Amino acid sequence: MLRLASSSRASASRVSSRLPRRSPPTMSKPRTFKTSMPRREDVPPGLAVEPDTSAGKMLRFESSIPKLPVPPLPSTAAKYLETVKPHLTPEEYSKTTSIVKQFAESEQGKELQKRLEARAADPSISNWLADWWNETAYMGYRDPVVVYVSYFYVHKDDLRRPSQAKRAAELLKGILAFRSLVESKELEPEKIKGAPLAMDSYKWLFHACRYPVKPSDTAHKFDPAKHNHVVFVRKNKFYQVPLITRDGRELTAAELEAQIERVIALAGDAKGEPVGALTSENRDIWADAREALLKASPSNAAALEAIESAMIVVCLDDTKPVTRDDASWNCWVGDGKNRFYDKHQLIVFENGKSGFLGEHSCMDGTPTLRMTEFVIGALAQGKIDLGAARTAESGRALEPPRELSFVVDNATRDAIARAQEHFDALVGAHDMAVLHYEGYGKEQIKRFRVSPDAWAQLVKQLAFHKMFGRPGVCYESAQTRKFQRGRTEVIRSASNESKAWAEAMLDPSTPVARRADLFRKAVARHLQYAAWAADGQGVDRHLFGLKKMIKEGEPTPEIYTDPAFSRTNHWELSTSNLSSPCLDGWGYGEVVPDGYGLSYSIGDEYIRWTITSLKRGTQELKHYLAEAATETREMMEQAAKEQGSRAEGGKAKL
Repeated sequence: MLRLASSSRASASRVSSRLPRRSPPTMSKPRTFKTSMPRREDVPPGLAVEPDTSAGKMLRFESSIPKLPVPPLPSTAAKYLETVKPHLTPEEYSKTTSIVKQFAESEQGKELQKRLEARAADPSISNWLADWWNETAYMGYRDPVVVYVSYFYVHKDDLRRPSQAKRAAELLKGILAFRSLVESKELEPEKIKGAPLAMDSYKWLFHACRYPVKPSDTAHKFDPAKHNHVVFVRKNKFYQVPLITRDGRELTAAELEAQIERVIALAGDAKGEPVGALTSENRDIWADAREALLKASPSNAAALEAIESAMIVVCLDDTKPVTRDDASWNCWVGDGKNRFYDKHQLIVFENGKSGFLGEHSCMDGTPTLRMTEFVIGALAQGKIDLGAARTAESGRALEPPRELSFVVDNATRDAIARAQEHFDALVGAHDMAVLHYEGYGKEQIKRFRVSPDAWAQLVKQLAFHKMFGRPGVCYESAQTRKFQRGRTEVIRSASNESKAWAEAMLDPSTPVARRADLFRKAVARHLQYAAWAADGQGVDRHLFGLKKMIKEGEPTPEIYTDPAFSRTNHWELSTSNLSSPCLDGWGYGEVVPDGYGLSYSIGDEYIRWTITSLKRGTQELKHYLAEAATETREMMEQAAKEQGSRAEGGKAKL
């Protein structure tokens, strides 16, 4: 991620979990730089072919990264049975065991496996899963992107407390520096344990947009050289600002600040017709509304393209959030009007706080977090060239911001009004709670020689047990970018071991030593499944792929109609870990109506959870998380103390 300190490089390799996706309805692209041939000793081991230096530094490993494997069917069947067991009664588990074994041994199961293996071996397909998953989980998904797909970051505050215009200008200068590395393909690829990760999704960071299309959305990457501008939205009005002067020089931070002040002045106090609200709609409704908007006036097409082709949209909100909860709410959803949800958006508030809203369809959280760490970290360390200091002349000779006006007819006006009603109803049905737990963080967790991520996952399971008396069906997202076009796989975090530990924690008669032993077994199991998921050996994507290989007219295997299947991919806890000192919060929405979005970050001395739900006891879960976090630490401390006492007693006897 941030390439300014070795500690940040290490954190990039440790973060295993990434952004989850809402369960599908059927499943419960500047200047160029010369590149040089890498030295032989710099080529990571295990690559099938030499790096392709003609692809640029950033993409030189893409063709040599391994392809996503197809796990053996017996292995997936065994893992699946292990993961469903904690959620089933003995009778249900016995029935499911019979169904799964029958599928794994059946001619149909073996045939589906052969078809999937043939697809994976096809030289024209770089990743057997990627196109299917992008279509099913993202482009074909029709619910609004805001709440259900988008994710947000709250930036760590700039302690200088800059003005809104100054903060936005400096952030843009940092983004421009990162854009230069990405678009020139000079950005160094991320690696884990020396193995390079797929970088192809980085092309969607800048000058890209998602489009509402029936029955499945599309996305487009624009040429940065032809569309070298940024779009600001203030008081629901859009303004286009070039990022270079007429003679091709990149704007300084002072010039950008002057332009942003002009945008704020031009927008005035009166709010405009919130055309951006349409992007908060159901994708089919927005597709129809966009067509109507284009028909209303030829100028609307040009205005839309200016927004869609911009490097990024910068939302200059007229609010001043103070608390983590308020800042998170505003970054996540805003007011539904001063936004354009089909693009990545930088959000800057009047008090200088800032954040980011990610458009999730074409990329997961790793690239946007790396960009965020680069920008926030480099600015904090004074490593971004902001240009000449501001003077009275700064920005005066620049082309003024251009308002992107829309001609809105009655039909579009009605569509905008309905979009606002739908947004208000959807957001109003939700609540959010941020728990910034300062009892301890990863430094103390590591003293117990436990993975901080596994620890946090077990705390979640204990909290869920406290609240509901049973394990929570839990999705933790693991990146699979060690494979070509890799995105994510599920870590099924609820296990037989985590269930046994949580029950022991809730049983006052269970000795502390026994609880600690069960805890370590649950941690070991979690780490094993996380490793499987990262290696493309998880359960969920394989079963999804096998189901996709069923031809029209062929029967659906009973494993997919078994109630255990839908129950155990009904993600009540949709969890993901992004830990960075550059973030003061992050999150996303729940993925099932009776579930919770549960993002988290693990700092040196804190664990922070952001909880979202359809008002299903969000504050209660916050309480239980804090309680479970404290009890877990106390258990491990007491167990260590008892172990030390026994050791001392043994020495005394000797």
